[in-house]
Amino acid sequence: MLEIILYQPEIPPNTGNIIRLCANTGTRLHLIKPLGFQLNDKQLRRAGLDYHESACLIIHDNWDACLANLPGRRMFAVTTKATQHHDQVSYTDQDVFLFGSESRGLPRDLLETFPHHRRIRIPMLPARRSLNLANSAAIIVYEAWRQNGFEGGM
Repeated sequence: MLEIILYQPEIPPNTGNIIRLCANTGTRLHLIKPLGFQLNDKQLRRAGLDYHESACLIIHDNWDACLANLPGRRMFAVTTKATQHHDQVSYTDQDVFLFGSESRGLPRDLLETFPHHRRIRIPMLPARRSLNLANSAAIIVYEAWRQNGFEGGM
């Protein structure tokens, strides 16, 4: 099963959209505290529609707790600071993708724990900062799922 980790997400509709993405792709979602919203936030629930019950959501108090929940899994940091494009990697159905918060991205010290070949970026035009978090998660998950034959999908 593919896994998405959101490191200290801030915007409820983004997380709601990612919950919906996870429910529709069989991807598990991990949220690392502190969250910029309450899990019962109206905007979060609205963006996720009725998919909250279909998604597997795990909340972690910190990065170390999240890591302990995913021992031995191959992880990729999704960041605009990477040089390797997301489509240059061969993914397995057990890969894990870490995304930073909307306003700050991933902390530098955390990002530096990932070797360069485990940092990926989505191509964009020059002089652009970033894509929306939910859109980025969808691009990455669908590429990984495509490479694995859309296993379990129809």
